[in-house]
Amino acid sequence: MALLEIQGVTRRYGDLVAVDDVSFSVESGEFFTLLGPSGCGKTTLLRMIAGFEDPDRGRILLDGKDLAGTPPEKRPVHTVFQSYALFPHMTVRDNIAFPLRMAKKSEEEVRQRLQETLDQVHLADKSRHYPHELSGGQKQRVALARGLVNKPRLLLLDEPLGALDAKLRERMQLELIGLQRDVGVTFVFVTHAQQEALALSDRIGVMNEGRVEQLDEPSRIYGFPRNRFVADFIGDINLLESEVLEANPAHLKLQVAGLGEIAAPPTAGIKPGDKGALALRPEQLRIAPHGSPQELKNHFPGTVLDFLYLGDVTVYKVALPNGVVMDALLANSAPGRAKFFETGDAVEMAWRHDAGLFLRE
Repeated sequence: MALLEIQGVTRRYGDLVAVDDVSFSVESGEFFTLLGPSGCGKTTLLRMIAGFEDPDRGRILLDGKDLAGTPPEKRPVHTVFQSYALFPHMTVRDNIAFPLRMAKKSEEEVRQRLQETLDQVHLADKSRHYPHELSGGQKQRVALARGLVNKPRLLLLDEPLGALDAKLRERMQLELIGLQRDVGVTFVFVTHAQQEALALSDRIGVMNEGRVEQLDEPSRIYGFPRNRFVADFIGDINLLESEVLEANPAHLKLQVAGLGEIAAPPTAGIKPGDKGALALRPEQLRIAPHGSPQELKNHFPGTVLDFLYLGDVTVYKVALPNGVVMDALLANSAPGRAKFFETGDAVEMAWRHDAGLFLRE
């Protein structure tokens, strides 16, 4: 039996359907992420799990028990917010111990659990400090520690790293993964940051307009998006509008206006005449000087419109003969300054016959 079960949950605010008939389950010990743009319903869903709001329809079960009517403080669930919500007049140790004292635990148990938790989040040397004396990352660890100290069955995290700068955020992601593995608590994590979701999660539920568009492992979400929304929301994507000319178990043959025929990998349920788009990630495209010999079946001339140097990689915007602009990513792995293409250069754009995924309209 799954630890958490969401069964047909709907939540409305007047005419707005914030969560629309959502169902999924979360296994014990899992790092599960709800990912989506602002207003997609992910935080509303988290608040219903926590007990801060009630569903208009459907059920939320924890360990098989319906949580309806159970107030937040009676649920074996803790929520960590982006704002940290630390008590400024309390030290680190008193902030972390607060849930235990509210639960009337003995001072001996408070001391024991407090020390365990301080060690887990590497804050033992900061235990006498106040929040204003801590860095952003340290404050975040205090908030996590306070959520973990009473050993909840479920820890809910609402954009917990959103207030951190990029470098610190990356470090905290690694700490969060390690911490979740060490303590074994089930995490339900809410974020709009795609890279963060891909890096942290065992599984991701991609939400849009109150519904779960796709629920899968990160590699499946990225490599095999179910529809255009998921493909476009997760990472960068090129979409080539096309029509299926031929479909068989070995390959698809697609017709792209202004380019001609291209080869694509097979997709279940696709038949000749279907219209849609071939989705290609920038790292699946190869770019070479114009006139270079090409062993790949899909190759077309193009012109570099612009490029974005990102240090480890450069992203080139290349216009194809039909006017479609595609992003191609090249690693800057050569020693010294990498050899860049310049704006206006004529190039060859190519990709493998088994690259990409055809998405029906």
